[in-house]
Amino acid sequence: MTSATLLKRAVGVVVALAIVLLLVGQLLGQPILLGYVATGSMEPTMDAGDGFVAIPSAVSGSVEEGDVVVFDARELHGGGLTTHRVVGETSEGYVTKGDANPFTDQDGGEPHVTDGQIVAKAWQVQGEVVTVPKLGTAIMGVQNAAAAAAGTVGPILGLTTSPDSEGIGSLLVAVGVALLGFGALVDRLGPARREKKRSRSRENVLAFWTTLGLVLLVFVTFATAAMVVPAGTTEYEIISTETPEDDPQILAPGETGELTRTVDNAGYLPIVAIHEAKSNNVETDPPWQTVGLRSSAETTVSLTAPETTGQYTRHVGEYRYLAVLPPSVLVWLHGLHPLVAIAAVNGVIVGVAVTIVLVVFGRGDLRLRSAGTHVPLSTRLKRKLRKWL
Repeated sequence: MTSATLLKRAVGVVVALAIVLLLVGQLLGQPILLGYVATGSMEPTMDAGDGFVAIPSAVSGSVEEGDVVVFDARELHGGGLTTHRVVGETSEGYVTKGDANPFTDQDGGEPHVTDGQIVAKAWQVQGEVVTVPKLGTAIMGVQNAAAAAAGTVGPILGLTTSPDSEGIGSLLVAVGVALLGFGALVDRLGPARREKKRSRSRENVLAFWTTLGLVLLVFVTFATAAMVVPAGTTEYEIISTETPEDDPQILAPGETGELTRTVDNAGYLPIVAIHEAKSNNVETDPPWQTVGLRSSAETTVSLTAPETTGQYTRHVGEYRYLAVLPPSVLVWLHGLHPLVAIAAVNGVIVGVAVTIVLVVFGRGDLRLRSAGTHVPLSTRLKRKLRKWL
């Protein structure tokens, strides 16, 4: 294989990965490695339609003044993801501002931004945001074209509702999968190609390490999903007022209210749930707990109202890990970084799975043989048991 061919394949993989990340980011409602700005509020740093490299908050580290962040706004543009720069920090959260705007977001009515609202940080090199010119323009063009096509074809198919951005993202993913399937079908049923090389592969034989790798990939995918999907950040609204009510979220200035948070584990493995305050004046008791299989547990969230009256938002993050290691070890690993704890759990799962497979099947390739219909099932099972035992 020539270097030119390798380069073409590498470019193709990078482009395909970029498209997948953009589409998945649209479906999840947050940028994954790539994002874009739709307005000119960040000029001249980023023009309307420019893309940027977005580092998810899980790995981006702490937020500092001067960082450009993507956060879930409450008031700006009717709410939703906004990309602005952090220009200050107070006890209530971060002060943000578009580079082209004459005033801060908080002067315009947006509450202070907390860590729980930040979903990503724009990658900066020597203080300059790394941008991809017109990436967002291309993506929005594709979305608009898909929306127009859906609006044209929808009535013909009896669809009366207009698709939203999430629906458009799903449509694009579906089209991509359909094209992939169509390509595979054409490759299978199309004109036969003459084989110029003699195949050296053995029929009905599965390469051991390839098969094991695929099995482990499935295991790790499901294990990671079991930890990541139920986790997240919960938002609590509190009101600091001179006329408090019998409500733990409507409090006098400086007063503390308590709420009960339930952690459900619908799986067949125990989990370790860690509760982490993402805002000031928030505490959880206990800060972490072990929840047995198919059971639930409760933790208390304490919210303290600020001395200044008004309405405030507080955030509590929840992290989950399969309890394949001692809980104290998982809590310590989480303290290093959540991804370290996830990697450790997956490492244990991979180690156990590999050990079991090696003990049961050995390291040889797996040969698929047909015993024939004349051999009773009971006899085949006895042979298999004798082989293992």
